[in-house]
Amino acid sequence: MANQKIKNRKKATDYEAKDIYVLEGLEPVRRRPGMYIGSTGPEGLHHLIWECVDNSLDEAMAGYAKNIEIILLPHNRVKTIDDGRGIPVEKHPQTKKSALETVMTTLHAGAKFGGKSYQVAGGLHGVGVSVVCALSNYLRAEVCRKGIKYAQEYSRGKAKTKVKKISNCRQTGTTIVFEPDPETFKDAKFDLKRILNHLRQQAYLTKGVRIKIIDQREKPEETYDFYFEGGLSSYVKFLTRGVNTRHPNVFYGIGEKEGILVEAALQYTEEYECFEEGFANNIHTGEGGTHLTGFRTAVTRTFNDYSRKNGILKESEDNLSGEDVREGLTGVVSVKIKEPQFEGQTKAKLGNPEAKAAVEAVVSDTLADFLERNPNDARAIIEKCVLSQKARKAAKVAKETVLRKGVLDGLALPGKLADCSSKKPEESELYIVEGESAGGSGKQARDRRFQAILPLRGKILNVERARLDKILTSKEIKSLIIAMGTAIAEDFNLDKLRYHRIIIMTDADVDGSHIRTLLLTLFYRHFKPIIEAGYLYVAQPPLYRIQAGKEVQYAYSEADKTEILNAFKKKKTLGTAIQRYKGLGEMNPDQLWETTMNPENRVLLQVTIEDAREADKIFDTLMGSEVLPRKKFIQTHAKKVQNLDI
Repeated sequence: MANQKIKNRKKATDYEAKDIYVLEGLEPVRRRPGMYIGSTGPEGLHHLIWECVDNSLDEAMAGYAKNIEIILLPHNRVKTIDDGRGIPVEKHPQTKKSALETVMTTLHAGAKFGGKSYQVAGGLHGVGVSVVCALSNYLRAEVCRKGIKYAQEYSRGKAKTKVKKISNCRQTGTTIVFEPDPETFKDAKFDLKRILNHLRQQAYLTKGVRIKIIDQREKPEETYDFYFEGGLSSYVKFLTRGVNTRHPNVFYGIGEKEGILVEAALQYTEEYECFEEGFANNIHTGEGGTHLTGFRTAVTRTFNDYSRKNGILKESEDNLSGEDVREGLTGVVSVKIKEPQFEGQTKAKLGNPEAKAAVEAVVSDTLADFLERNPNDARAIIEKCVLSQKARKAAKVAKETVLRKGVLDGLALPGKLADCSSKKPEESELYIVEGESAGGSGKQARDRRFQAILPLRGKILNVERARLDKILTSKEIKSLIIAMGTAIAEDFNLDKLRYHRIIIMTDADVDGSHIRTLLLTLFYRHFKPIIEAGYLYVAQPPLYRIQAGKEVQYAYSEADKTEILNAFKKKKTLGTAIQRYKGLGEMNPDQLWETTMNPENRVLLQVTIEDAREADKIFDTLMGSEVLPRKKFIQTHAKKVQNLDI
């Protein structure tokens, strides 16, 4: 019997030449789209547009295109148009097909791998437009070259027609129309806001090039035009709009080092947060890289040199650290490099070591010159950095006092915390509730095995207006930090988080909404990795308890309430009683468990960050010290308010 088993196993695991599969053409892209565009969700869907536009931008950077147009068409189609040279259509010597078909249907085919057609280009991997072709149900390419317009159609990476001459034309350029394959993209809906944000950014990075976006999906169509002569300095002004700036003049520096073109711009605001962006050949490197490292090094060193030279920092005083210099900084650095080394096809991080040296050299020279020519700006910037240094030192002392080693190890949890018995973070939950009344109900309602309750007294400190040293004087925030176990600031460690579901549970009234907003501000500013890991939630307690006879139902929204009442009317149930819950303390423990805490029945909203910069702006507006931006926001959105206690 044993011998028979061994024989069968050997037969099942035979490994021969016939078992080696060769994926031809664009089949690898169709089998594993995530490897080429990151995902098959919204990010990957929009990446198809970026790949087409990147080719047009490469033409613009090479000096051959001035106008780029993106049209969102009905039936989920997109058209991109440029006035560049147009993709060649002649027969390719290697493939024996037209160059157009070769580019559209072959991975790693393009002019960016050799020759002098492109000195710099974003599409390093050469898979750009061919990936769009592979993942499109329908694609049509039109090319104008030498007075003739050519066209060819494709589907799922394969040519459906030959390259045909269709008319004469005076201009040059390439037009691509594509429709994403519904087999790959299950929810293929293009987001105009996402497209505008990305293409606005590209227009800033390619000054002098006009980018037009037209949305024809519904009537009347919407048109947007982006054209910026100021380049990165205009982009920094855009990023700091609506925020108090520390100095009037935006620093802008440009220069070339070892064949690498470097552009950088920065401005300081009165905020505490830092916002930095890096680009390589117009591609946003979301995870930074060597160019951003060079930018940070140059800024820190230049400010220290200027401070020493002008007596702002005394000999006995410490140098400004990178952390001191980045507080309130909005900075952008862009490099144009012949052979960029990106990590992965989605190009999230630049790896060229020579980019660091080039950026350091150019930014150091141009920033030193800016500080000498603008002494008032220089002093305003350095004073903010010195103030940040003093606050950092004060915060360090406060943090060391508050967060002793024993506390971080969970040996001295706050007395108000009703902890759970489980020590496994992946199954443990922490409910943050307002007030002792709700805390008492929560403690009685919970499942002690995996649910912990931390009641907060009143409204916590608005951390948008406070530095870390002040934040750590708040008893409520200290209790929360100790309960979570992660520490804060540079000592923060997500691996030490004691609960993998942190649930904000506040009353369904104005005060509850305010407390929830204050807590969200705290997590966004100081515990963002918890949000990014998907560990932060908002509980949804019911607004109404509706009883008709012996039947009881709970309504979580006004729409729920209407639906339940209509259902009772159809049943012709008499004597309907409606109770509006203002606070969690109004529910008895059984009701709180049934409606809000029982994993089988409850509704939790997971907190996510879709657009970090936009989120940053909203927190600045709503929670910052400036009244006018907040007033304007309220006036703009007042008509959209659905639940308002009067």
